[in-house]
Amino acid sequence: MVVLIIVIVIVVLLVLGLWAAYNGLVKKRNRTQEAWSEIDVELKRRHDLIPNLVSTVQGYAAHEKGTFEAVTQARANAVTAGATGDPGQIAPAENALSGALRSLFAVAENYPQLRAVESFLQLQETLTATEDKIEFARRYYNTSARDYNTALQTFPRNLIAGPFRFKAVAFFATDEDDRAVPQVNFSGSGPGAPGPAPSGPPLAGGPEGLPPTAAPEGPPPAS
Repeated sequence: MVVLIIVIVIVVLLVLGLWAAYNGLVKKRNRTQEAWSEIDVELKRRHDLIPNLVSTVQGYAAHEKGTFEAVTQARANAVTAGATGDPGQIAPAENALSGALRSLFAVAENYPQLRAVESFLQLQETLTATEDKIEFARRYYNTSARDYNTALQTFPRNLIAGPFRFKAVAFFATDEDDRAVPQVNFSGSGPGAPGPAPSGPPLAGGPEGLPPTAAPEGPPPAS
C-alpha cells in the first residue's frame, strides 16, 4: 500500500511538473509572438511612409531616377519578405531598405529647397520616430526569443517541446548603423546658395554616404 501511494505521488508530481513546463512554454511563446506583432506594426508604418517621402523628394529631384527606383524596389522586397513572417528573411530586406533610404536622404541634401517643404520635414521626423520604435520593439523581441529558445533546450521542457510542436524562433538581426535615419543637413544653404549638384554616384569614404572630410593642408604638427 505504501509503495502504491509513493508511485501515485511521483506520478502526480511528474504530471504537475510537465503541466507547469507546458504552461511556461506557452507563456514565453505568446510573449514572443506579441513582441513580433509590435515590430510588424511599425514596419508596416515605415513602408506606408516611404511612397510619400519618395514623391516629395522626387518633386525637387526628378532626374535622380535611379535612387527612387532603388528605394521603391527595396520597399517592395521588404513588403514581400514581411508577408512571410520569417525574421530571417525580413531582417535582410529591411536592412537593404534602410540602405536605400540613406541614399535618398543623401540626395535630398543637395536640394536646399526641401528645407522649406513642411511635408518633407514632417515625414523625416515621423520616419525617425518609427525607426526608434522599431529598434525598441526589436530588442524586446530578441530578448523574448532568447528566453523562449533557451526554455526549449532546458530540461524538462525539452521533453515536451517536440511532442507539442514548440519550435525555436529566429532572431531579428539588424545593423545598428542601418537603423538610424540620417538627418538632412542644409547648413550653408540659403536663398543665394548654388543650385543642386549634378547627378552622379555618391562620393566614397564619408560616413553614411556623405563626402569625406577634407584633410587639413600642410604638414602635420610635430609631436
